[in-house]
This record gives sequence, structure tokens and C-alpha cells, in this order.
Amino acid sequence: MPATPAVHSRPGRSTRAVLWDLDGTLVDSEAQHWESWLLALGPEGVPVTYEQFRRTFGMRNDAILSLWLGPGAEAARIRRIGDTKEVYYRDLVARSGLVPLPGAAQWVQDLHREGWRQAVASSAPRANVEVVAKALGLDRYFDTLVAAEDVTRGKPEPEVFLTAAARLGVPPPRCVVVEDSPAGVDAARRAGTRSIGLGAPGFAPADVVVASLTNLPRDIFDRLIDAAA
Repeated sequence: MPATPAVHSRPGRSTRAVLWDLDGTLVDSEAQHWESWLLALGPEGVPVTYEQFRRTFGMRNDAILSLWLGPGAEAARIRRIGDTKEVYYRDLVARSGLVPLPGAAQWVQDLHREGWRQAVASSAPRANVEVVAKALGLDRYFDTLVAAEDVTRGKPEPEVFLTAAARLGVPPPRCVVVEDSPAGVDAARRAGTRSIGLGAPGFAPADVVVASLTNLPRDIFDRLIDAAA
């Protein structure tokens, strides 16, 4: 069993923050997303392969559907299909439940206890972010939730992380982003934050890359911020 991650207390912690991606970082809800897309697209006669789904995972719905439906897709249709998909998704989450990915809950709780500011910064709709954070039992640890409705441009644009940092009142160089997608890591770089990537070695140019949150060194958040000073 991996050691419980501990967070070292240092002065000035209130000026430091962790910005968490949601899907694939705090929780693995890929199966629910895939099923809900199939349910929403089936009646529309739109075939989508699992590989297409994986390539767009983590993007905003409007960007995903623009790719799948083609350049002639009407905005109203994109919005309708996207909304239908999210209704299916929230229903699946409510019925099946969710559990945090290994190490996620412990890190969020320890960082909160040590005074770090924390936010979820996701491309998902706000209703999804709120439902998932509550289903995981982690909602009380976050100071703010930033969702698709809060930005005009999704990842790899840096807007979601810049918005989260601004809401927390923490300068981007004193924020650490935790992400599982190359687009998210790129957005973190463009926002001027430090980054931790979850994936295989070399999957994205994050400052630190690990396969699991349980593999993170106990002082990694401190070291990343100190290195940026």
C-alpha cells in the first residue's frame, strides 16, 4: 500500500495554490462519458469510434461536436446534443457513483489541511463539475470551481487556469496545475504555472510526470513553487 502523502508546512502557504483538472486526474469517469456520448449520438445517426472519443477527451463539448458533426453543423444542434449528453452523464454518475483516483482524495485533503488554496479547473459544464466534486466527497475542500461556462476558450488555451488563479487571488507562477492531458499541460505552460502530468513518461512536457498521484514525492508541490521563485 503506498505511503500516505504528507505536505510540509511553510510560511506564506496562503499565496500558493493547486489547480486540479477533473476527469482523468481526480476521477476516472471515462466509461460514463463514453456511454453518455453513445446514448446522445445514437438517435442523431452520428457514428463515433472509441478512438475519436479518446482523442477529444477533455475538450469542451462545442469543440468536440464541431469536429464530429463537421463544419456545417448548426450551433443549436451542437448545443442540443451536448446538453443531452450531459444529462445522460449526470444520470449515470448518480446511479453508478464515482470514486477518486488513487491518491487524489488524500492529496486534496492534506493540501487543504496545510492551507493551500485549491480549485477545480475543468472543461466540463458547471453542473458536471459540481455533481462530480460532491460525488467524490471533495467539494468542501475547493475554494472555487471553474467550468466551461466560465471561459470562452478551452484548453490548450490558458484561460481556465488564469481564471482559477485570479479567483483564488494567487499569481500563476505560484500555482501548480495537475493534469492528465497534453492539451491541459500546454495550457498550464501558457498560463505561466508549474505543472504535474499524470501519464506515461514523455506524454507531455510537464515539470513532473508520474503514472499516478500515489507516486508523487511528498514535498513535490513545495519544490515546484520554490523552483519558480
